[in-house]
Amino acid sequence: MTALLIKGVRPYGEGEPTNIRVTDGVISAIEPATGADEPVPADLPVFDAAGLVALPGFVDLHTHLREPGREDTETIETGSRAAALGGYTAVFAMANTDPVTDNAVIAEHVWRRGAEIGLVDVHPVGAVTVGLAGAKLAELGTMAASAADVRVFSDDGHCVHDPLIMRRALEYSVALDAVIAQHAEEPRLTVGAQAHEGERAARLGLAGWPASAEETIVARDCLLAGHAGARLHICHVSCAGTVEVLRWAKQRGVRVSAEVTPHHLLLTDERLGSYDPVNKVNPPLRTAADVQAMRAALADGVIDCVATDHAPHAVQDKDCEWASAKPGMLGLQTALSIVVETMRGTGALDWRGIARVLSERPAEIAGLAGQGRPIEVGEPANLALVDPDARWTVRGEELASLAGNTPYEGMELMARVVGTVLRGQVTAGRERIAV
Repeated sequence: MTALLIKGVRPYGEGEPTNIRVTDGVISAIEPATGADEPVPADLPVFDAAGLVALPGFVDLHTHLREPGREDTETIETGSRAAALGGYTAVFAMANTDPVTDNAVIAEHVWRRGAEIGLVDVHPVGAVTVGLAGAKLAELGTMAASAADVRVFSDDGHCVHDPLIMRRALEYSVALDAVIAQHAEEPRLTVGAQAHEGERAARLGLAGWPASAEETIVARDCLLAGHAGARLHICHVSCAGTVEVLRWAKQRGVRVSAEVTPHHLLLTDERLGSYDPVNKVNPPLRTAADVQAMRAALADGVIDCVATDHAPHAVQDKDCEWASAKPGMLGLQTALSIVVETMRGTGALDWRGIARVLSERPAEIAGLAGQGRPIEVGEPANLALVDPDARWTVRGEELASLAGNTPYEGMELMARVVGTVLRGQVTAGRERIAV
């Protein structure tokens, strides 16, 4: 029997401090904390959580772990460590690996490697098309039937731009009880695009990326999903217009969900004046009005959840001229802080709301029965323990990722995850445990 006592924590930041007892990976008791001198059974590991807030462990629907193929930028092990330090208990590893995760063999490798490391549940995302080429459906059925039990499929990094291919994928996904996650970008509208299309891009001499490139694909795919009765998920929403399309589709009963990244909740295209490629991301940083629309949509549920789009890159792929730099930012260890700053700090969400967008809804979208569960007796002990009063300065070299391409370098953020528990095992913050 394994056991753990989490002492003095406040679930969802509510009420008086409590002690959470965990037995064999399950919450066995939630009791009032009577004080620092209360008796503790001998040999029972105790996690000192005084002053901390307990939330359900976070679930990231959009993580790039780079293995296999680019282990110089990230591995499943280093990405899992970053995820655990960020409060995550489950992550979905995108398919744009080398070779591409478009078959059961690669999917099972990713899944087994994650299980061996054991810091976070790693669920491989299967490619929609072979080689992410957009021409032929990948082996969705065999990936779903594999040991990896793949239920999320995406060509992220590329849009499934052929409407017939997308229609067939959506139709096929219904029988698999799967979800198709779309990278919404009409490629014919973004040829050579380097920044959000607008006054700032024009002034900087950067080719513009129009909001319509995102909006048109979302509108098309919502119609296709509605006709197929399929589940569609929109990756990294970034435009105010997309929010209105999603609102319309949901009102019509389309089974569509959507995510927003932390960086699209905080950062704007004002940062592009330095031409620092750390700010280059796909989709691009948008306007302040778009950022406000993302926050409002996340608060009212039109956007369902936050996903990091954690995208580590090697130094040579970021420390170069803007046009040659690869798009992407780190996100796993800073996500909670950004969400707290942009949503709780503004009064848009309370701690239960943060649990909804970081844990509960992404688990529901992905069909994870053991994740995103309430903090109650009998539920799996998957927890993120947060210091709500912490202030910390981001240093890329101090993050667990092999890469350092964080746009928050030197920025002071509020709140921080100081402990993570996966089925009763402490995967981050073990220094707080006493026996």
